[in-house]
Amino acid sequence: MNQTSDDPRNEMTSPEALPSVDDFEAIRPYNDNEVVATLARLVRNDEFIDTITRYRLPRLARYAPRVARALARHGLRRAVRNIHTVGDFQNHISHYMARMIQNTTNTFSVEGLEHLDHQRAYLFIGNHRDIALDPAFVNYALYHSGRSTVRIAIGDNLLQKPYVTDLMRLNKSFIVPRSARGKRAMLAAYQQLSNYIRHSIVEDNHPIWLAQREGRAKNGVDRTDSAIVKMLGMARRMKDKDAPVSETIAELRIVPVSISYEFDPCDQQKARELKARNDGVAYEKIAYEDILSIAAGITGDKGRVRLVFGAPLEGDQDSYDSAAQEIDRQVLENYTLFPSHYLALEATGHAPELVDTRDITPADRQAFQRRLEQVPEELRPWWLSQYANPVLNRAGREPL
Repeated sequence: MNQTSDDPRNEMTSPEALPSVDDFEAIRPYNDNEVVATLARLVRNDEFIDTITRYRLPRLARYAPRVARALARHGLRRAVRNIHTVGDFQNHISHYMARMIQNTTNTFSVEGLEHLDHQRAYLFIGNHRDIALDPAFVNYALYHSGRSTVRIAIGDNLLQKPYVTDLMRLNKSFIVPRSARGKRAMLAAYQQLSNYIRHSIVEDNHPIWLAQREGRAKNGVDRTDSAIVKMLGMARRMKDKDAPVSETIAELRIVPVSISYEFDPCDQQKARELKARNDGVAYEKIAYEDILSIAAGITGDKGRVRLVFGAPLEGDQDSYDSAAQEIDRQVLENYTLFPSHYLALEATGHAPELVDTRDITPADRQAFQRRLEQVPEELRPWWLSQYANPVLNRAGREPL
């Protein structure tokens, strides 16, 4: 007989086996005193080294893999020799981030950060389009404004390789449980997560980035999952079951964040998944597809990118649903509609009254057309819908 995740035989039966809600050891980012050992482990990791060679030394990796591996390992060892803290590590990767922005975007602009208290930690809840870059752009903006970078929520489904886990936790990522089995185990895991997030904001005064929903908005429709907001309140409710929702929300200092990409490097992969699901075909990811998506997002052309920080949610939210609605309102209001969005809607033939072409140049049309021509014919409706839906979403219309 098949056992589902709700089958009691799948649950951890011993209370001692469940994670302590106040013990963050298994989910927290790495501390400064763990950095040197972690980097040494990465230098020794052949799979990580091979990944580097495929991107940095592709021809040599194909014809002389042992030589490529030796060169990559030597280069990595030299690159990390002066990195001793998490701050050192983030200083180092900020240079790669700057190079990525220069090489793969036309512009990157930031708004709203100047209105936030420099000394206070915030829980940034944002729309989610790219696995790694959404929080990376937030961090880049915070870093260059002299603020503390965020601790990043990342699902354990993405940590399929030990070297990926090490890299993410070095970069201040903490682990969101998605693989826990059984109701009791899942409840304990989310209580632990809620406690960690509250502890970070309230006790450590350290900012957090969290996606507004589980998984990327592949269809271009940004909606906050109110269950995530309710999860955030678990920690306070465990301490005071009668605590008003308004106080629970206010103490977390939630700030909605909206990120907009003119072009999505993973748009064809997303279109393929959307089509499969529409056709009633079970979409099965290829091996390490999420890791490949991270690489594609980093290296692919993004056009213009705009990041807008909203206003903190005050203590006037009387329910978790109303808090989710306010996050949605700010994310939508602050989302930038680029020419690619209007041109996609125009190409679908839907809602022509919403197509604003006043600021669209011939160069914009040419860039959009070149990109569209690279999309297989059978995927084009799903590719176009990703870009058209934000226009419909802003107008309160049903998505495609």
